[in-house]
Amino acid sequence: MVLDLLRAAGAEGISRLELAERTGLTPQAVSKITARLREEGLAAEAGRRASTGGKPRTVLRLVPEAGHAVGVHLDRDELWAVLVDLDGAVVGERRGPVDLGAGAEAVLGDVAGVVEGLVGDALGGGGLSGAGSLLGVGVALPGPLDHARGVLHRVTGFPEWEGFALRDALAERLGVPVVVDKDTNAAALGLSVAGEGGSFAYLHLGTGLGAGLVIGGSVHRGARTGAGEFGHQVVQLDGPVCECGDRGCVEALCLGAVGRGDVAEAARVLGVGAGNLVGLLDIDLVLLGGRTVAGAPEAFVRGVAEVLDARVRREGGLGASVPVRVAPGGERVVAEGAAQLLLAPLFGRAEG
Repeated sequence: MVLDLLRAAGAEGISRLELAERTGLTPQAVSKITARLREEGLAAEAGRRASTGGKPRTVLRLVPEAGHAVGVHLDRDELWAVLVDLDGAVVGERRGPVDLGAGAEAVLGDVAGVVEGLVGDALGGGGLSGAGSLLGVGVALPGPLDHARGVLHRVTGFPEWEGFALRDALAERLGVPVVVDKDTNAAALGLSVAGEGGSFAYLHLGTGLGAGLVIGGSVHRGARTGAGEFGHQVVQLDGPVCECGDRGCVEALCLGAVGRGDVAEAARVLGVGAGNLVGLLDIDLVLLGGRTVAGAPEAFVRGVAEVLDARVRREGGLGASVPVRVAPGGERVVAEGAAQLLLAPLFGRAEG
């Protein structure tokens, strides 16, 4: 709680008395906590501030450069890694091609090479373990998977990954803590930490289609990390075959329309899927992201919003239409969210 308040206070800082008032802790407890944070280099004095009575108060601030995390977006054909400080500010990034179908050894080598190069450029030191401020690496990739154990399930289109313990294998290779989650969950976590409130769905349309769900301020993963497998809801019986083995999935219909160059139809299909989510979960907001959306953002926002607006009219206009907009952060939103898998727990925020 104290770290989170220090981060929110920014460069202006916050006094120990204010920390006590906002956390409900005693001034003595806050003094002990802030003393420890200063010893660890996480907090520093930010000057003095006039008080309403008595001597001026010393204010403290977070030291952003005291800690860093790497976020990796491992897509089916591309690898994007960012290095962020404790404020979540990106201080370095690398991207390059990858082939998720090339096998575990090749993919692990690609990830390790990018991460080691990124950290070496920005922080120096003898390897990752020598970069003392590095908290670890968060990896976000297509699901389904078990985020608690870091084990992949049958990734759509890549059945050879089923049962692979990605977290443990990568942690052994890199020598630092590793957290693994679905790309959509990571993005949703990052958006929530950055200030998106309430309950919302982040819909990611790139090489596949998935959803990250934030309900009541927390990422909803489900007991088996199965929530948000949005792309494989069937909306057309006996429709085109999907890579998951079913027919008429939203993903297959949407990507099929994209392949034909029919963006309006792709947006309409995405809107139908979004409407199902809104009807089931009564969410406040729909955010769109992914490289395909980035290619025609206005068309996708307009198309999805039209479907949701029509749904409200059919229901008699009893409620306001759910807003639709492009997620902030652009195509880097998943990688930055992956870094928050390490940072968010440090600040007592949504589970990382």
